[in-house]
Amino acid sequence: MRPFRFAAVLRSAATGRDWAAKARRLEDAGFDALLVPDHLVGPRFAPLAAMTAAACATTRLKVGTLVFANDFRHPAVLAKEAASLDVLSDGRLEFGLGTGWMAHDYHRAGLALDPPGVRVDRLAEAIAVLKGLWRGGPFSFTGEHYRIDGLEQEPLPVQRPGPRLMLGGGGPRMLRLAAREADIVNLTLRVRADGTGPDTADGGPDAFRRKIEILREAAGDRFPEIELGTSILRAGDARSTAPWSAAAPAAQDGTPQVLPGGPAEIADRIRHWRAELGLSYFVLHHEEDLDAFAPAVTELAGS
Repeated sequence: MRPFRFAAVLRSAATGRDWAAKARRLEDAGFDALLVPDHLVGPRFAPLAAMTAAACATTRLKVGTLVFANDFRHPAVLAKEAASLDVLSDGRLEFGLGTGWMAHDYHRAGLALDPPGVRVDRLAEAIAVLKGLWRGGPFSFTGEHYRIDGLEQEPLPVQRPGPRLMLGGGGPRMLRLAAREADIVNLTLRVRADGTGPDTADGGPDAFRRKIEILREAAGDRFPEIELGTSILRAGDARSTAPWSAAAPAAQDGTPQVLPGGPAEIADRIRHWRAELGLSYFVLHHEEDLDAFAPAVTELAGS
């Protein structure tokens, strides 16, 4: 079994000093990574600046995204930014990527929200561009969405052949793409095609297990190389009904995404889900729950 890893999603702070203190608190508690979301609306920092500041404030903590919205940046631009951050953090970048999905982001910024299939196809091309540029040397690519002509970028990432790629997925197409390309998969609820929120019909234990089976079938011999993770909430948490969240606690009941009880019971449930489903990477969705989860993280991290 893979050792446990834990991350927490942080969104903002009142000052740079407060942000640095939050990052150091995670590091001291045994968390492996600080992750930031990528949305254009809502009270949150922009990811690249936030990750850089967190990396500068810590020595061991990885920094990453849950997840970059591919539609917001050309992959050649993102490849350069990510490689620079990987160098500046001494190889501590954990690179999370998704299509982009939230309707408010697109509509309020005047961006076109294409159908899910188009966004997934564009994401697949972006991954090819990112990995190609991170390998080094002149890189060319011709696709439906992107064209690269002999582009060579420096610096290259410290991590070779590139930062570990995390894809978040709930729908079958995203899961199959993750099975081919991802090092880490964060299993989520599928979101509605119109970007208005999570598809609650996709919830429940059976749907969650089916996602893992889709991954296993699509990955074949590669499946043991994939680290399985999910975002976690406390049982009874009602904060995730805001329109920028892809969490829906009622729909996630009975899955590894909703953990009941205090620290001891939380730790027991985390052990159970690793033994039963192979999940080893747990991402705390709300920093307000940090006090309840930190003891379990301290107990289990790395074990």
